[in-house]
Amino acid sequence: MKSFIQLLHFGYHQAMSCIFPVAIFGTLALSSVIPFPYIHRYDAILLILLAVQYLMFCSGLETWDEIKVICVFHLIGLLLEIYKVHMGSWSYPEPAYSKILGVPLYSGFMYASVASFMCQIWRRLRMDMTGWPGLLPSVLLGGAIYLNFFTHHFIPDFRWWLTALVFVVFWKTWIIYRVRSVTYRMPLSLAFIIVGFFIWLAENISTFLGAWKYPDQHESWQLVSFSKISSWFLLVIISVIIVAQLKYVKAKRSVQS
Repeated sequence: MKSFIQLLHFGYHQAMSCIFPVAIFGTLALSSVIPFPYIHRYDAILLILLAVQYLMFCSGLETWDEIKVICVFHLIGLLLEIYKVHMGSWSYPEPAYSKILGVPLYSGFMYASVASFMCQIWRRLRMDMTGWPGLLPSVLLGGAIYLNFFTHHFIPDFRWWLTALVFVVFWKTWIIYRVRSVTYRMPLSLAFIIVGFFIWLAENISTFLGAWKYPDQHESWQLVSFSKISSWFLLVIISVIIVAQLKYVKAKRSVQS
């Protein structure tokens, strides 16, 4: 019975941490079947997601620090989207006023939703880490991963080398999380894989709802390639590195003050 109660509490915090991602999928689903009058679909999605973020902040579901992290991820994601669309990796075929170089501004929120989840679950489960490799190795690895998303169009794709390097750099790193009064832990690399897999599932839902289209999905929807899990695995690592470093910096400042 105790284990079941723990699971319920864990599931509750997971669900509360997914409010913004769920809002994105809900908006995509509704907008795919219910047309918005007098406004393009992509523009309407952007306005709705901005309203959701505003309401989450005003209600206390997200803190100002978390909003700032989300903005950073929105920018990181938008820059990557602009580049990928330019290279023909995928496209946003519908019209919109809120497009920059063929990319609707709402697309950055799909990356920001990962940051929102990370920040929320970190706070709700009072997370910490042991064996963190430090600022320099983690930042260098995160930078190399992000750069590889751009450079693999011109030079060999190093994703599998980078994936192997992740297990080397973080092999001693464990996530510590707490559900009520009980403390649990998990290898950080395993957490990367789990989150990456669920983002891949979300990506399939998003493309099915027309959030964007891969080249092989223009005629009819197809399952997103399993190889994309590795891309999301690496993207999650960037997210965790940024969030973890910001949390450590804030904790250090709190102790010093």
